[in-house]
Amino acid sequence: MNIRAPGFFIAIILSIFALASARAELKWEQTALELRPAVGDKEAVGHFKYENIGKTPVRFKSVHSSCGCTAAQTQKDEVAPGEKGEITATFKIGDRTGTQVKTVTVQAEDPANVTTVLTLKAVLPEMLSINPTFVYWTAGEEAKPKTIRVKAGKDFPAKNLSVTSSNPEFLTKVESASEGEWKINVQPKETTRAMAGALTIKPDFPKESPKLFYANVSVTGAVAPAPVRVAPTATPGGH
Repeated sequence: MNIRAPGFFIAIILSIFALASARAELKWEQTALELRPAVGDKEAVGHFKYENIGKTPVRFKSVHSSCGCTAAQTQKDEVAPGEKGEITATFKIGDRTGTQVKTVTVQAEDPANVTTVLTLKAVLPEMLSINPTFVYWTAGEEAKPKTIRVKAGKDFPAKNLSVTSSNPEFLTKVESASEGEWKINVQPKETTRAMAGALTIKPDFPKESPKLFYANVSVTGAVAPAPVRVAPTATPGGH
């Protein structure tokens, strides 16, 4: 029976430790970011920084975002040992409001972290609160005005707003309730037939390219026409 020398086992153990210490490994500064864009910003950009703390290069296999409104880009395809870099995530704000959470999935040739999910949270400032966003009248209801209340957010310095209706059968009138608050009175010309329209609410901020907001109005159903009364036909020779 052959018994291998103790040195053989020691060599194996040392080689295992050597392989482990020589592996690639990305260390992320943070994998979650929270951004608070200002009113008027068109995009929010997050910078996810990393460093290769391993002994061999790390190669990125893919970097992709969770939706089309967010673009992700890495500075390089391969990161050398001791090298630093970052992945940028650019979120297009558009007409979105409230809190938006987007993710970027990174796949790399990294034994420690093959897949890393980066989270970008954008807390967008409230611009206008519109209540309600939909008003309606039922068929035959009296065509009285109904009110939509609009209030500007504390960081949205709008002074005035205008309203247009896509359907001329709905009349609109804007009244200032107080500073940064308005009442939109909406009234249908009639409620004898079904119809609908969209209100475009346009504040005067930002002055270069004011943002547009929307509400919907409608008359539901229709009033059945009154039956036509036909006079009876006289019978010839009748009394």
